[in-house]
Amino acid sequence: MTIEVEISEGLHRLKVSGELNIYTAVEFKQQLLEQLARAPRVEIDLSQVSEIDTAGFQVLYLARREASRDDKPLRLAAASRAVKDVIQAYHMAAYFEHSTKKENA
Repeated sequence: MTIEVEISEGLHRLKVSGELNIYTAVEFKQQLLEQLARAPRVEIDLSQVSEIDTAGFQVLYLARREASRDDKPLRLAAASRAVKDVIQAYHMAAYFEHSTKKENA
C-alpha cells in the first residue's frame, strides 16, 4: 500500500493504492488519523485500491466517525470496485454514499 498526500488550500487529499488489508491497516490508520488531525478537510481517493478486507473497512469507518465527531468534512473522492463491493457487502453504502459520488457527475 502506498499513500500520496497532496495539500491544497486546506484540503488534504490522500491517494491510496495497493492492498488495504490486515497487513496495511495499522499504517493506513496512523496516516489517516494524522491527516484528520491536521487538516480542515480530507479527501480520500481509493480508486487504485486493489484489495480491501474487514480491517481496511474498519479504518475507513473509524475515519468517517472521527471526522463527523470533529465536524470535519471527509469525502471518499473515488472508490475501486473492491472498495465498493466491501461497502455494499456490509450494507454501509448509505453511510458512505454522499462521499463516494463524483462531483458534477
